[in-house]
Amino acid sequence: MTLSAISHREQNQLLAAMPFEDWRYIESHLEWVEMPAHSTLFEAGSSLRHVYFPTTAVISLVSTMMDGATVEVAVVGSEGMVGVDAFMGSSNANNGTTASGTVMAQNTALVSRGGHGYRMSAQSIAHHAKRSEQVMHHLLNYTRTLFLHMSQTSACNRHHSLDQQLARWLLVHLERQSDDELHITQERIASMLGVRREGVTGGALRLQKAGLIRYGRGQMSVLDRVGLQAHSCECHGVIRDAYARLKNDAVLQAKPAQAGPSEAPGLNAVGRSLARV
Repeated sequence: MTLSAISHREQNQLLAAMPFEDWRYIESHLEWVEMPAHSTLFEAGSSLRHVYFPTTAVISLVSTMMDGATVEVAVVGSEGMVGVDAFMGSSNANNGTTASGTVMAQNTALVSRGGHGYRMSAQSIAHHAKRSEQVMHHLLNYTRTLFLHMSQTSACNRHHSLDQQLARWLLVHLERQSDDELHITQERIASMLGVRREGVTGGALRLQKAGLIRYGRGQMSVLDRVGLQAHSCECHGVIRDAYARLKNDAVLQAKPAQAGPSEAPGLNAVGRSLARV
């Protein structure tokens, strides 16, 4: 791994949360990679060979129906990883593994915003999770938050209006990038929301008339995030707050324990240092 790649560790919240003694083992198994926009990292039902830790890329986790219809179930940016099945697999073929124990991907991972990140073999992340209780702890905490993200998205798609879904979708993606510009077509947004293109067109026009976005061919600019939040449903807040708690928990776990009044000086536990998250 190059020095420039190592310097990007802090740009991924999940990697930055790992205790440094574990990072020393993990970093030798990481590869710095480019993730081009609209590329596919892996498809549902395929053998999961690698997991990914985005730094500047944004990844859509997509579920595909037998008739080809798709819907985005979650979004992953620099807060986490793509491929959580890798360390949660079992030897049961009905639980997402082959007879030989190879883990199968449960969702398709599409790069919605091109960028960079780390790649690690699925075998390596499973090894590190088994080797270190702390690594497994952080991975499971992240996975729990990701599952909440998925379940809230599912509820939103069923119970809220298309305009609310569109506002929630825009906000969730914007929070995982550094600017307010999205290079995306109406067809692709419709595919991610699992709705017809005409519905997205109407919703985008209403948001534009309200002065919240500016939409051109293949590009959408968000002009008023606060106003967009007001047009969204509670689902955006639930998802945002869940990831905020995940980040705060990682910071708290890294703080040194305080000596109690009955403890002898110098015998209090010393916390591990944590890279900035």
